[in-house]
Amino acid sequence: MSATLYNTDILRLAANIPHQARLVDPMGTAERRSPICGSRVTVDVDLGPDGRVAAVGMLVRACALGQASSALLGAEVIGRTPDELAAARDALAAWLAAGEGEPPAWPGLAIFTPALPHSARHASIRLVFEAAAEAAAMAAAKQAA
Repeated sequence: MSATLYNTDILRLAANIPHQARLVDPMGTAERRSPICGSRVTVDVDLGPDGRVAAVGMLVRACALGQASSALLGAEVIGRTPDELAAARDALAAWLAAGEGEPPAWPGLAIFTPALPHSARHASIRLVFEAAAEAAAMAAAKQAA
């Protein structure tokens, strides 16, 4: 383990993941798994009448990076639209793939700057954003029907 990759801030976030209870009968649910490390994240989403995330539940079985990413998503997901979640997912994936540049606008993602050269760790960081975007899209489709 690299001390710069798994630093105190990452470990602190990993220990403080909000919304760690699954929702009962959610409008949308998605699960993502990293084949590299076996990390697994399930995200449940309910949208309010305004089309924004009103409730979220997560089951996080991931490495410290996946847990920290889940904490960052969980802290800011309420009130976001499905489009905002898709944009955050895409911006995070692009930043990690580029391996450089400014982190995406989602609060706190700069903490993953030390992970940029470690492409094998990127999937764990992306998992929760991918699952949340898919669950929110599913919830929006259900709401529109």
